[in-house]
Amino acid sequence: MKLLFICSKNQWRSPTAEKIFHLYDGHHARSAGTESVARVKVTEGHIGWADIIFVMEKKHLRRIREKFGILLNHKTVVNLDIADDYQYMDEELIEILQNRVLEQFEK
Repeated sequence: MKLLFICSKNQWRSPTAEKIFHLYDGHHARSAGTESVARVKVTEGHIGWADIIFVMEKKHLRRIREKFGILLNHKTVVNLDIADDYQYMDEELIEILQNRVLEQFEK
């Protein structure tokens, strides 16, 4: 399964998620950001590639809907509801990500 993690600047939250879930249980993970200054800016290619898209906040979902609208019609998009309060690979962030992402696979 291909997992795409999206935050604002692709600096802390989504790269942490990419790192911990890439090749986890055979999954492939990528990350991107919604802002123009993002390290890796989300593209149509990212959306098309992903089986599941995880956004960190509602605003990220709104931004990708505005930009990629119809491409999201047959995609599973999950809001993880994780505020921008963590640094890259923060232990608390890792724990939250693991709990919330793995919860999706149990459904």
